[in-house]
Amino acid sequence: MSTVSNAVRKMRRWHAEPVVQDVYDRVLIVDDHGVTRSDTVARTEVNACKDTIRNRVWDLLDRHGADAEAGSAHGRIPNFIGADAAADRLAELQVWQDAAVVKAVPDKAQLPARARALREGKLVYMAVPKLAQPQPFYLLDPAELTVAPEEAASSRVAASIARNIGLDELRPVDLIICGSVAVNHAGVRLGKGAGYSDIEVAPLAQAGLISADTTIVHSLQVVDTDILETRHDFSVDLIVTPDEVITCSPPRRPAGLHWDDLSAQQIAAMPILQSLQSGR
Repeated sequence: MSTVSNAVRKMRRWHAEPVVQDVYDRVLIVDDHGVTRSDTVARTEVNACKDTIRNRVWDLLDRHGADAEAGSAHGRIPNFIGADAAADRLAELQVWQDAAVVKAVPDKAQLPARARALREGKLVYMAVPKLAQPQPFYLLDPAELTVAPEEAASSRVAASIARNIGLDELRPVDLIICGSVAVNHAGVRLGKGAGYSDIEVAPLAQAGLISADTTIVHSLQVVDTDILETRHDFSVDLIVTPDEVITCSPPRRPAGLHWDDLSAQQIAAMPILQSLQSGR
């Protein structure tokens, strides 16, 4: 029996709910040395395993009071305490200093990094929350800001001052800053489960517009657990916490969108998917 199947069996013990086996995905397990093993696992089981890890991390953050928001961290990308320190640590890296164009998620934990990028004169593309508009990126040009970088970097203010642009207007991106719920030392990450980050990155990868990926997380979100990785998932090259920088390898990017993996509900909710689908 494969190592991947053993990993799935171990994670299955954490998840008590029965799993209906229907659609099957080819999944990967990447160890800390970059060695990849593959297997075929029911999609519902993959999702159950991922949800188990998410819930363990959210519970851990709640127990330690590590989220800056009131209430529980469950159900969202954590706005962890120490995000400012993580952004400072990221800014010490050469990959940051060399970057002229940054794409970032709109989550609160990444706001200090977005604001710093604007202060340092970097062009910032911020994803529209939930990719809910036909042109799903805010263009934040530091040369054209009418408010302070710290204000412009918030998704609420960006919605009122920034121009919306589509994929056809994006310049090549030097650095992607993504949020995560959990990430392991191999760079396999989990978001909150909606798939927004994967959908943002896949068309950019297909167009050859991206290079390095970084995720900024709290150290409690870095797990030693194997995380099942499917073909639409992307890995990160660097993990930056308030305490350390972890280099991950090898880089893994989706070749593009895998339409069979997208639900009708996802396509209906995201105009960018509808546009790309009509152009196939």
